[in-house]
Amino acid sequence: MAKRDYYETLGVTRTATEVEMKIAFRKAAMECHPDRNPGDKAAEARFKEINEAYQALSDPQKRAAYDRFGHSAFEQGGGMGGFSAEGFGSMADIFEDLFGDVMGRRGGRSGGRERGSDLRYNMEITLEEAYTGKTATLKLPTSTTCDACGGSGAKKGSKPKTCATCAGHGRVRAQQGFFAIERTCPACQGRGEIIEQPCPACAGSGRKTLERTLSVNIPAGVEDGTRIRLAGEGEAGLRGGPSGDLYIFLSIKPHSFFQRDGADLYCRVPISMVRAAIGGEIVVHAIDGSECKLKIPEGAQSGRQLKIKGKGMPVLRGRDQGDLHVQLSVETPQSLTKRQRELLMEFEKESSHHTHPESTGFFARMKELLGK
Repeated sequence: MAKRDYYETLGVTRTATEVEMKIAFRKAAMECHPDRNPGDKAAEARFKEINEAYQALSDPQKRAAYDRFGHSAFEQGGGMGGFSAEGFGSMADIFEDLFGDVMGRRGGRSGGRERGSDLRYNMEITLEEAYTGKTATLKLPTSTTCDACGGSGAKKGSKPKTCATCAGHGRVRAQQGFFAIERTCPACQGRGEIIEQPCPACAGSGRKTLERTLSVNIPAGVEDGTRIRLAGEGEAGLRGGPSGDLYIFLSIKPHSFFQRDGADLYCRVPISMVRAAIGGEIVVHAIDGSECKLKIPEGAQSGRQLKIKGKGMPVLRGRDQGDLHVQLSVETPQSLTKRQRELLMEFEKESSHHTHPESTGFFARMKELLGK
């Protein structure tokens, strides 16, 4: 049975880059890996086929020979038949083999010391707190360095020993025919050390879970979605490794009166029909609690916006201040008394197109349009 074209096997074109081939190989290999398909002979055969194609095309010289001579380039002792599914071990080994150099995993793990995980904490604050800033106290469970062993993971009085299988490198190399396959050391799981006498307080991990109290400074002017990083306040590293970071993600509660857009604040203020008609002053409270006098122009219409400069939100880590935008909402009188109704009827009789230019013009245009 004729072999499939290597490019077709990986699902790439003949002009594919090395990175594109790596991505295609990883995706295909993970789908049909024997660990994921136990007992499936077809998946195992497919896995071997993908490995063979990738080993040929990932080497520039072999790829050039294949592009020129096809499969016959490997039939005289240079074939790929010696490669087996065991070469990559687990699916994690596939990922590490492809991307280990980028992620800094090659060559062991610095004496088994691993960096701790980063932690995320979601915090909700009010708009007023975002305006003034605050100091928040957090209580969160996290892994900290074990006091009993100092983070080494070994029982007090003992020390971790260098792994004899990998000589402390964390990886072992095996020769399989034409290829040298490197994989995570099965004895120490890539740490390079063996703990013969684990610390009883932390079971050899070098860390334990405790509740910590942290004080966090929330600066004035923070916005919804702001991220605050506290370096080294995440999970403790494994066996004395460096701690991860703590990331605090802020969200701001919706306000019942103000809406925010960057450093500017917006609010809607109802005014009476009389105040809108004759103008005057009203008092508006800003986010800082201060009273601001706002001058209403004569004949103000509903929806008009007026600005109070410098009464918005502070700019984060800056000296500038946003503005407060006030949208007027003219309120129609309700539950009128007999006398109020009489006065309004009298006012209506005295009205003209000068007092209601918009409505007068609208009905005039409508009559014109309909030919009335």
